[in-house]
Amino acid sequence: PGTGTPEPGGFTSHQVLQLVRGLAGLNIVGGDLVEVAPAYDHGQIMAILAANLVFEILSVLALNRRGAVR
Repeated sequence: PGTGTPEPGGFTSHQVLQLVRGLAGLNIVGGDLVEVAPAYDHGQIMAILAANLVFEILSVLALNRRGAVR
């Protein structure tokens, strides 16, 4: 994992993305990605996931702002 503090039993990548997508239509005002540690991110797997997650968060915020839900 590309983090200095992995959480045993935490969410999978798929679960996190589904969770964020499930926020569409709710009054969400922001999102926060806490840590990506390149020293622990062999193969840049976490960096790619983080970029995807930020994209999904911004997409949900934009959809909510427009009043659209996918």
